[in-house]
Amino acid sequence: MAVHGPVVKIHPVVLASIADSYERRNEGASRVIGTLLGTVDKHSVEVTNCFSVPHNESEDEVAVDMEFAKNMYELHKKVSPTEVIIGWYATGFDITEHSVLIHEYYSREAVNPIHLTVDTALQSNKMNIRAYISAQMGVPGKTVGVMFTPLTVKYIYYDTERIGVGLLQRTRDAPNRAKGLTSDLCQVGGAATRVQDMLTTVLAYIEEVLSGKVQADNSVGRFLTDLVSKVPKISAEDFESMLNSNINDLLMVTYLANLTQAQIALNEKLVIL
Repeated sequence: MAVHGPVVKIHPVVLASIADSYERRNEGASRVIGTLLGTVDKHSVEVTNCFSVPHNESEDEVAVDMEFAKNMYELHKKVSPTEVIIGWYATGFDITEHSVLIHEYYSREAVNPIHLTVDTALQSNKMNIRAYISAQMGVPGKTVGVMFTPLTVKYIYYDTERIGVGLLQRTRDAPNRAKGLTSDLCQVGGAATRVQDMLTTVLAYIEEVLSGKVQADNSVGRFLTDLVSKVPKISAEDFESMLNSNINDLLMVTYLANLTQAQIALNEKLVIL
């Protein structure tokens, strides 16, 4: 159960990177760790990127390559200066004694760093993802301990990430677990089909409310009213003309791209001759 604290928003590319680093881990390694990068505001922490950090771990001790982590972060700042260190991640389900030592290092690199655990071993038949923040506990003047308290985790994505996630979801039904990218025209057709299915669901709900089969929900009504008000007023003829014009432009760009590729291939053949 999450407690009061910042909401942790995770992008799909972060989870993909963590899973990839776990698959590429050194032989005999039980887990992998890494640095989380992103942005922080008053009410949330947004995790947009990460990179793995080499480490050796045994029952008695843990050794982390801190120099590697610093160099990687300096290189990353040159590409994405707005992303800062916000915490660290570890694969696995539990928080170990070594996690406290690693978290202490990241506490010097960031204010209130978060600790993200990703159950890549699927111990509960699913990839549990949890985020924690540390808090000191103990009696003044006595031994001070660290307590990890859970935070709320949400998943967000950019439009470009959504395309990748949708493609990964389609691989589940493929026999060879592989799926190629579709053309722009196919993507437009698929999007139109999804919109039509959603409109069918909305119309069915409205008809059931009007007939008295389903009790009206004011929140749903306000959402639909806001949605309808955002639809631009345009006649069917103008919409069809605009759509056909955009499709013609897309087909022309595709034709020119294919023609350019053919010219390049022909030029390479002539150079060889």
